[in-house]
Amino acid sequence: MSTGRTFAEKALARAAGLDDVRAGDLIDVAPDVMLSHDNSAAIRRIFEETGAPRIAYPERVAITLDHAVPAPTTKHAQNHAEIREWVRQQGIAHFYEIGRGICHQVLSEEAVVLPGETIFGADSHTTHFGWMGAFGAGIGRTEMAALWATGELWVRVPEAMRITLTGTLPPWVTAKDLSLRLLGDLGADGGLYRSVEFAGDGIVSLSVESRMVIPNMMAEFGAKNAYLPPDEGVFEYLEPHRTRDYTPLYPDADAVYAAEYTLDVSALEPQIARPHRPDRVVSLSEVAGQPVQQAFLGTCTNGRIEDLRAAAAVLRGQHVRCRMVVIPASSQVYLQAAREGLIEVFLEAGAAIGTPGCGPCMGNHMGIPAPGEVTISSANRNFRGRMGTPESDVYLASPAVVAASAICGQIADPREVVRE
Repeated sequence: MSTGRTFAEKALARAAGLDDVRAGDLIDVAPDVMLSHDNSAAIRRIFEETGAPRIAYPERVAITLDHAVPAPTTKHAQNHAEIREWVRQQGIAHFYEIGRGICHQVLSEEAVVLPGETIFGADSHTTHFGWMGAFGAGIGRTEMAALWATGELWVRVPEAMRITLTGTLPPWVTAKDLSLRLLGDLGADGGLYRSVEFAGDGIVSLSVESRMVIPNMMAEFGAKNAYLPPDEGVFEYLEPHRTRDYTPLYPDADAVYAAEYTLDVSALEPQIARPHRPDRVVSLSEVAGQPVQQAFLGTCTNGRIEDLRAAAAVLRGQHVRCRMVVIPASSQVYLQAAREGLIEVFLEAGAAIGTPGCGPCMGNHMGIPAPGEVTISSANRNFRGRMGTPESDVYLASPAVVAASAICGQIADPREVVRE
């Protein structure tokens, strides 16, 4: 029998204060960070039903206002007001106001979470933190309320699957494309309650920002968590802001995996997810020419500076034929984009710029489509009604494809649009 351990087994053993755990074990885990956002007021009401007088470990709690910012309605404004009061009452350590950005991006920039640590978030895309080699898992509001009360949560250690990436991405093909291809190949439930652990030389050539896309998208794969092995690039990204020491974790060479899959990324071309599932994936050429009425660039998946640069490279000197909404993932991204002249490129091309946050990704505001309209989006989900209108269609793509499609008013290949 193998004595090797997967990343998930090592990370959860650490978080549970145990010497060793195996997939399938039931353990009590004390996460390093507990994340919530605009849903914090609802979690508070559940928390109060527990009878706990105060949050057990407020220094581990992080709350970001990001899902509907600035508040689009009185109801949203009241929700935000209740959260601010709760933060004050409880002495919550990490609180980020409207405009700071999307929770997963902000906590990454602020190094609130570190390699080898565990974060549970009341948001399904908490898998995001696998980019740095952390164990990130989404949980429900009731579970988060219990965490606030006790600091611990019962967890079953997930089985792991290993996905090996080989080769180097071709020009204009991105981490979003390889993530979509995996969903297309393996299905939206292919990683259900698994620790999806990436390996291979295909990771090495990816920038830190590109690596963030992959575990974020694994939420659409059903993953409990996702993991990329951290390296010096990751450590350098975190170093300016970290406030404590950490120990990166790596799976053993003889770890046991429930499944394995290999993808040669050098053979990829741009990919598109068709409505209304993120695993209805085809090569861009199969849907090129589909008319679109809106192009949306942003979200926790593809709203970083690297993504804005790619879109600006396509848009520079051109003008959009459909409306385009650009929302940076954080205030830091927005500021950097302004300094680099990218905001000027977007405005001159006819795009609208939004406050850092989630925007129309889940249909709150700042770009909701009309019935019958088609949106091409850099987001992670395209379920019916995801952007607020059940009678509209959403296609998922990379930032460059979103920009090229905005220029053409139909799904288009950036390789055919960019001016030399």
